[in-house]
Amino acid sequence: MVTGSARSWKIPPRLEKLVDEQAATTAAERDGHTVIREEELHRLLAAVGPPRPGARRKDALLTVVGMPGAGKTTLAEAVAERFAADGGRVLWADSSPSETDLAFSCLHQLLRPVRKDMDALPARQREALHAAFGLTERSGVPDLMLIGIAVLTLLSDHAAEQPLLLIVDDAQWADIASLDALFFAARRLADEPVTLLVTTRDSALGGLAAREPAVVVEPLGRGAAERLLDLQPRVPTGLTRERVLDQAEGNPLALVELARAAASSDDAVRGPDGPLPVTDRLERLYAGRLAALPGETRRAVVRLAAVDAEDPSRAVLSWLPDIADPVWAPAEEAGLVRRGAGRLRHGHPLSRLAVYHAAGAQERRAAHLELAELFRGQDPDRHAWHLAAATVGASARVSAALEDSADRARHRSGYAAAAHMLERAADLHPDRGESTRLLGAATRTAVLTGRLDSVERLAARTRAGTDDPTAAACAALQVGRLMALTTSHSAAFGQLMRPAAALADRAPGAALEALAAAAVVRFYSGDVTQLHEIERLLARTTKHPAHVFGERERLLAGWVESVAHPEAADPRLALRLPALAGAAREEPETLTLLAVAAWLLDETEPAARAFDDAFASWTSQGPLPDGLGGVAALAYLEQGRWARAQSACTELAAVASRAGLDHAAACAAATEALLRALRGDVAGARSRARYALSLVDPQESRSVSALAHRALGTAATAEGDHETAYRHYRVLFDGQGNPAHYHLSYPALPELAAAAARGERREEAARIVDGVEGTLTNAGALAPRRTALVRLSRALLAPADEAERHFTAALENPVLGRRPFERAQALLAYGEWLRRRRRIADARPPLVEAEAVFRRLAAQPWAARAQAELRAAGARSGTAAPDAFAALTPQQQQIVRLAALGLSNREVAEKLYLSPRTVSSHLYRAFPKLGITSRAQLRDVVEDAAPGAGTRT
Repeated sequence: MVTGSARSWKIPPRLEKLVDEQAATTAAERDGHTVIREEELHRLLAAVGPPRPGARRKDALLTVVGMPGAGKTTLAEAVAERFAADGGRVLWADSSPSETDLAFSCLHQLLRPVRKDMDALPARQREALHAAFGLTERSGVPDLMLIGIAVLTLLSDHAAEQPLLLIVDDAQWADIASLDALFFAARRLADEPVTLLVTTRDSALGGLAAREPAVVVEPLGRGAAERLLDLQPRVPTGLTRERVLDQAEGNPLALVELARAAASSDDAVRGPDGPLPVTDRLERLYAGRLAALPGETRRAVVRLAAVDAEDPSRAVLSWLPDIADPVWAPAEEAGLVRRGAGRLRHGHPLSRLAVYHAAGAQERRAAHLELAELFRGQDPDRHAWHLAAATVGASARVSAALEDSADRARHRSGYAAAAHMLERAADLHPDRGESTRLLGAATRTAVLTGRLDSVERLAARTRAGTDDPTAAACAALQVGRLMALTTSHSAAFGQLMRPAAALADRAPGAALEALAAAAVVRFYSGDVTQLHEIERLLARTTKHPAHVFGERERLLAGWVESVAHPEAADPRLALRLPALAGAAREEPETLTLLAVAAWLLDETEPAARAFDDAFASWTSQGPLPDGLGGVAALAYLEQGRWARAQSACTELAAVASRAGLDHAAACAAATEALLRALRGDVAGARSRARYALSLVDPQESRSVSALAHRALGTAATAEGDHETAYRHYRVLFDGQGNPAHYHLSYPALPELAAAAARGERREEAARIVDGVEGTLTNAGALAPRRTALVRLSRALLAPADEAERHFTAALENPVLGRRPFERAQALLAYGEWLRRRRRIADARPPLVEAEAVFRRLAAQPWAARAQAELRAAGARSGTAAPDAFAALTPQQQQIVRLAALGLSNREVAEKLYLSPRTVSSHLYRAFPKLGITSRAQLRDVVEDAAPGAGTRT
């Protein structure tokens, strides 16, 4: 596009896949391009080479970011050549738009040269990878985490033989499933000679949003642009040269193409101010080259342009002329194809798209029909894909084939591909009702990709294409489900309540689905007005006179009530939870609902068990933390499984980052901040809490605010700054004891009381405790735990002659026994109180018990306090002597515990999402620290370090 003084150059939308780097077809041009990017090349070579002595460990994931045509591929090729020359092995995958929606297509292409080595993988990993690639008849669904572990193991094994460099070029077109698996592996390969180099024009690509690119390929400066121009076969001069330099604006691809166009066309230089041939002219340039080809060559080139990289090479090669056939020579001379090293490729990716669009519609359809026939009976997905590309008008048969392909993609966790196929199936179906059904299915599937823009677009298409108000409302519901994971809670709530109201009378079951999603928003926001709207509509929906409610609908109704207003929940639901969870053993979505309800009703142990079962069988429901699944970390934290809580936070943060879901990211960060504070990582806690708060409006998201301020208060307590701690805890309640968040505020009540007692804020804190105590009569299933929290808070604030009865009442309450850290806090406070009353003998047992729990949980600040109290009481703590096991890093402790159970390095790696080489490395470093020389000694070390602690993560 040329505007004003003809200085602006823009790539046309229909030719988005302009390759960045292979504009110059001669070796001299490519070498010259590398020279002008010399600084970036040296930076990348240093990053992929062996680490220097004393240098920090390498980054296993490198990114090269730049606009199309900037030179990213040329840099990657130069790095690959040097790496291979130095004895390394390179695996390369070229991404393209045609593969974006094909799950695991990029990973398949990348690992194809080493596919025979998959057979050496552990059985579960091998089966998962085979299922992802469609190489097995297994009916089960591959586990995404297991696929990542399989990739990690495969790469680690190869790196044991020689350094490995993986390159994913044009990653903005790569399928999400492949990127997830590769980024998963790369995050765990920093200690190994494996590097993943990604070139992309999108620096916000899923998994890269929080990273700084290794290299940003900026537009060329004037001097570098002139040097590249001088390397062209026909160097433009005079005014034409100035116009090329001016209009290219430093883009290498534009420089080369404009120079070539100027040299080949009189129109290019006609008039002193006219634009050089760009945008549409680029396409016409390739159309001209195509038109000048002999008939057979043209047909072969159009065929090649219709081929997807995912199409099996043997099948394609049997259909195309042989690579050595003279038919390709004219196309090679025209720069449309390249032949070499046994490979047949397009001159550069621009040529493929330009040829494809320049060819006549009938030519394209004929090529796709031939490809569809080629794959008939061999590959139903490729058959359906090409058949759809060749179809003009409606076809129920082709629509059905695409729907079948979508179903297979869903079972491979390829949700983006499945949504795309369902949308295309809807376009092709002749029946309007069926088309609406397929668009609805596409919308529901797109929710699992986390792409709100895609879900909104599909929902809009559904509403525009149907007269059925139920279908329109259900489409709007899907948008609201995903919006609930963003920071726009008011908008999300409205988006959900509108379809809920519309569906209440005509489809109560669907209305309950909408209300369940609205209850999630109510939890996140903590807004009491949302509660009233939910309760009003829930009553209307559940009293529908003509509808017979099924088991799931009854569960949803109880779940909505439990999430939106747990104090008012039907007490019978809590009693039924174990039986319901047992019946839903293979239904991860239902298990997650049950787990959330159990946690909100203070049934922590059933909640954690249900979350365990849900995650163990979570295969086809998608990667998103739907239905408040993100609170799993809080359930594990309460149960004392802090390592598992940390991994849940990490998993949630990764999903949130990939999908751009700020509120989910904030939830993960706030929960992790609390975990860090409890372990004594004060700086890390503050950093994560402030990051969480930066993502949300505290009035829109009281849940994140409550967690983040509790974490900041805990961090201040760990440092002994009780005044700051009190200020943060105080945010969680108003002056009458009303909670800022109806569920997440209450656990911080004793912490607020403890900070107040140490900071002379007793009177104000006592009023807050009074207010909370006033809620006990209406607390329903939550009354037992809330009573224990009130009693403990009273003990911390009460006069000396009243404190002990409150301590005793709190500690006798069984709910604290199910929450190790809360009980240990109570024991520590009681032991401190007893020692200060000089009741030394009475103080020792609670202090010893508390210190053991804190030590097991690695709650260092609290363990240190308990140990100091024990020394003051004349007793030795459990860690009076240096504890070698405690000196290990948390990851080393996890590895040692699992190895002590007799697990092999591969088995440990699979459980902890590490490579076997990393496990081996950690054990090698841990043995000297522990003073042992063999694996057989590990069990004694673990038992001595944490008696009775177990190894559950």
